[in-house]
Amino acid sequence: QVELRESGGGWVQAGGSLRLSCGPYGRAFSGTGMGWFRQAPGKEREFVAAITWRENSPDYAASVKGRFTISRDIATNTAYLQMNKMKPEDTARYYCAARFRASYSGVYYREEFEYAYWGQGTQVTVSS
Repeated sequence: QVELRESGGGWVQAGGSLRLSCGPYGRAFSGTGMGWFRQAPGKEREFVAAITWRENSPDYAASVKGRFTISRDIATNTAYLQMNKMKPEDTARYYCAARFRASYSGVYYREEFEYAYWGQGTQVTVSS
């Protein structure tokens, strides 16, 4: 069992920035990748970004590409989501998720079923 903990959510004005962090509680991360998903009120959860742990290869949803940056720090077992130029439509609860299946070059992992463990989420609110 892997307990993921997110932090860094909050309130920001449109155009502002926030950085989310996520890591496994009390243990080193032994998975193959981490992803960020979000769910706005009344909407389904959607993919935001993902990164392969060893290859450090990022992937982004079209809606955030160029504004958000996903990264990981192997030494601290932490994944980050730097969110810049934020928009009101970015308002959602953000979840990190851990992947343990094998990763292959050129393959994208944007589906929820790819991820075995999920955090509780952190709320992000962007005001206009």
